[in-house]
Amino acid sequence: MTAVLEADSITKRYGHVTALDGASFTANAGEVTALIGDNGAGKSTLVKILSGVIAHDEGTIRLDGERVRLESPQHARELGIETVFQDLALAPDLGPAENMFVGREILRGGWGGRLGVLDKARMRREALESFVSMGTDVKDMFAPVASLSGGQRQSVAICRSIKWASNVLFLDEPTAALGVRQTRNVLDLVRRVAARGVAVILISHNMPDVLQVSDRIEVLRLGRRVAQFPGQGTSIEQLVGAMTGALDQRAA
Repeated sequence: MTAVLEADSITKRYGHVTALDGASFTANAGEVTALIGDNGAGKSTLVKILSGVIAHDEGTIRLDGERVRLESPQHARELGIETVFQDLALAPDLGPAENMFVGREILRGGWGGRLGVLDKARMRREALESFVSMGTDVKDMFAPVASLSGGQRQSVAICRSIKWASNVLFLDEPTAALGVRQTRNVLDLVRRVAARGVAVILISHNMPDVLQVSDRIEVLRLGRRVAQFPGQGTSIEQLVGAMTGALDQRAA
């Protein structure tokens, strides 16, 4: 597999507290890689660094083999890295199409565009095409996002990100607080995103979901990567053992 995003020996300190202590991570094109660890393991810090939210102190980040330093979330997005955080960052009073194009609105042609008039029909059409192509059940482009189910809101956030993500998509707890059917739909959507060649990174505490959808699993503990597992053939016991320190593959 082709490594799209590589982090090598990433360190991040907050005063006397070391959040990441030489952590490494790899995400491959067309794969779902789960990033797991107990609370305080450093997952959130690593994701924030790899999505441009915060800067690291030491270590190297490579995107498509080229060394990069992500200066901001906008810089990360320009490089094709999108992130769906737990709060989804959706505008509840706007519809799915408007949310998909927030900050990237399409203007009408001619004088209308020069005056800042939005091409709402085109945005709704393109949004609906995206939702249909990804197999979601989001069909009403006029309904405010606040009126949608939790699974549908998650689908809007993921489809918005995948429309703009050319390289990497981070998903932070995408099935949290969802029912069984909605969880299944979101996990199916995650697999479809990876099938498009995007490197998908799943951050989750739900071990059955991790094992169901992941091609590879990387485990952080105390700010370092301590284990790597294939998605197939790995048990929950092995994952928990790596997370708690009972199993430590320090050669990872």
